[in-house]
Amino acid sequence: QLSLFRFTLKRPFSTSHSSVDSKEMKKFQLLAHKWWDEEGEYAALHSMNDIRVPFIRHDFEDFFYIDTLLSMSSNYHPGNPLSGIKILDVGCGGGLLSEPLGRLGASVTGIDPVEDNIRTADRHKSFDPVLAKRIQYKSSSLEEIVEESMETFDVIVASEVVEHVADLETFIKCCSQVLKPEGSLFITTINKTQLSYVLGIVVAEKIMGIVPEGTHEWEKFVPPEELERLLESNGFSVRTVNGMLYNPLLGSWSWMESTSLNYAMHAVKSGARARSHATDAPSETDRQQCSATAVPDG
Repeated sequence: QLSLFRFTLKRPFSTSHSSVDSKEMKKFQLLAHKWWDEEGEYAALHSMNDIRVPFIRHDFEDFFYIDTLLSMSSNYHPGNPLSGIKILDVGCGGGLLSEPLGRLGASVTGIDPVEDNIRTADRHKSFDPVLAKRIQYKSSSLEEIVEESMETFDVIVASEVVEHVADLETFIKCCSQVLKPEGSLFITTINKTQLSYVLGIVVAEKIMGIVPEGTHEWEKFVPPEELERLLESNGFSVRTVNGMLYNPLLGSWSWMESTSLNYAMHAVKSGARARSHATDAPSETDRQQCSATAVPDG
């Protein structure tokens, strides 16, 4: 499919419309050296792996298209259930999510606009020769991935990212462009409710210090109904929505029915036959808009 678009990319991709927020970058840059401190500012993201990694893995196995994905790899092995799967981790931070996905056999590309985050991620993966081969990190924005990787990835993960982007719809459009038909998009984020403001900002940031103060802006939190609407209007079918709950006393996450706080969503991009104008190249405007704030998810 990439050849269909190559003629439209003769000049360098424009970044004049980049929506990467410099203030957001500076905020996370100050903490770049603390990613792998399991008792530090990112402790909650470390423990989130206990539910978000199985969510990504098992949702593959629960839907029919996993047979198609796994058939791409002749090296499938039960110990590496994601072998042959290409994953893009948007806002990878220090690699907290990229590494366990790599251990499951996936080929992972992690992107983040904060160079110090990428240095930390690169340094940490180098301790494991297996991960060093399976994971590559790039200090880049999402629009640069669009330029070079049209319909390249089987899976995109955007964990704790969409509540930081400047334009959510263009973020989703960019995800669609780099995702293969019938590929999966996994998102974890925070609902926009009074409860999420009280617990997510007042308690978590200002009182308990679970995350650094100023990490989140309640105005950017995304209700699942809005996220689902945007996904479906951009060619995705939402398969799963699960509520998530963090227990600060135990330092652990669990699933719950309510999505009033945190939630995880799995959406699948429509197949080639279902998409209208499937062979049309994206317009210059679309490509210029495809810049999203790849704020670290870890």
